Amino acid sequence: MPFGIGPLELIIILAIILLAFGAKRLPEIGKSLGTGMREFKKGVTGDKAADDQVTATQAQDAALPEKTDESTPAA
Repeated sequence: MPFGIGPLELIIILAIILLAFGAKRLPEIGKSLGTGMREFKKGVTGDKAADDQVTATQAQDAALPEKTDESTPAA
């Protein structure tokens, strides 16, 4: 494993992340990290294909309706 981190340490780190952010926020965090990494790669390499992919992903996200938390009553 890289940096001398074994499977047990990875499980412990993932459990701490899950406890800190919660299960609902993890997909959002992963998505934002992926988008940021793609934009960074595009900026560093000037990759036109990555630019088109990010633009297509942003267009799809804009077309999706916002999720509402139905468990919280409206005030």
